[in-house]
Amino acid sequence: MRPPRPRGTEAGVDPRRAALRILDRTLRGGQTMESAAQGGPKLNPGDQALALAIAGETLRRLPLLDTLIDSATRQPLPDDSKARMVLRLALAQRIAMQVPDHALVATALPLVEGGPRRLVHGVIGTLLRGTLPTADEAPLPAAVEQRWTAAWGEEAVAVARRAIVRRPPLDLSFREAADAEAFAATEQGLRLADRQVRLSDQRGVTTLPGFEEGRWWVQDLSSTLPAGLVPAEAVTVLDACAAPGGKTLQLAAAGHQVTALDRSESRLARLRANLHRTGLSAKIVVEDVLGYTPDVPFDAVLLDAPCSATGTFRRHPEVLYRASERIIAESAELQGRMLDKAAAWVKPGGSLVYAVCSLEPAEGEERIAAFLAANPAFALAEQRRVVPGEREEEGGMDGFFTARLVRTG
Repeated sequence: MRPPRPRGTEAGVDPRRAALRILDRTLRGGQTMESAAQGGPKLNPGDQALALAIAGETLRRLPLLDTLIDSATRQPLPDDSKARMVLRLALAQRIAMQVPDHALVATALPLVEGGPRRLVHGVIGTLLRGTLPTADEAPLPAAVEQRWTAAWGEEAVAVARRAIVRRPPLDLSFREAADAEAFAATEQGLRLADRQVRLSDQRGVTTLPGFEEGRWWVQDLSSTLPAGLVPAEAVTVLDACAAPGGKTLQLAAAGHQVTALDRSESRLARLRANLHRTGLSAKIVVEDVLGYTPDVPFDAVLLDAPCSATGTFRRHPEVLYRASERIIAESAELQGRMLDKAAAWVKPGGSLVYAVCSLEPAEGEERIAAFLAANPAFALAEQRRVVPGEREEEGGMDGFFTARLVRTG
């Protein structure tokens, strides 16, 4: 599904201003696109969606756009200059959204009022007169490509270049396998697993059949893997860092007695709403993992730890610019402390399932290896790594790592 098309020229300046603000806040302020979109002049839903789409398509192609801009200027523009930001937005709309040339100029120049209008106009004109690349792929930030090439190989990076410019599909998890089968048949969905269905187009979630009845919830296929590692015989299960709640719903639907732990009351509100909608049940505890102490240990603990989230780059391209080496190292250190804390909550013979939506080995394989070296009472039972390329023909999967450890002592 292509991003929303602009509705006009001058009337389309406001959403471009909002897109410019989102781009600035994500790149200079390190915010997520969702948080960057808050504040500022209020837009109608259509213009807000357009602003997010433009900013998102720009972030998906940033290195490519900068290469184009630099080819058309005598001296490189500063990375955070308004002229470069506006040119990025304009080129992204032309390459990814097929916006007409006249609309690009009419909506770009007002964004540099009092600034280098002639420069922006000239660069846009030069590039539009040339041959622009297709929208089939785009390079990732150089530091990311270096890390991922070393970790996963050149082919994984090539796949990631294709994935970054494609909007990911919509994955749904169902309470019952029979409902998943029926939904896939009637809605032209792809059956990913017994209880998972993929839709290739991004339809309105609340308008889909079965939403009001609570038959399913939105959950990427990769994020269903950790709960799948929890043994069926585990009665009591703690879902640590539970919000927004997909894994809690999955565990409850599988028949476990679930305690959902998270420090964010606001993020748990979504879980409470989904529990009510689906008719599933879980005990909710608002507490930080590092400050929590259960009354009794659990048969299984699932720790979906905070991480760099680089595996979600298809949905959130800004993560590739937020996840610096420092952020990755700090996340890995926090994950180690959380693992040590969670290990004490597991019964002898029980399971500790660890998960991160990261493509960084420091947060996955290396983190588990360090934990096992320091905790001889645990043994590795199984682990799963998802890298770019898995099920690419079916729409791909988010990058992910999960492992199940068993307490042997």
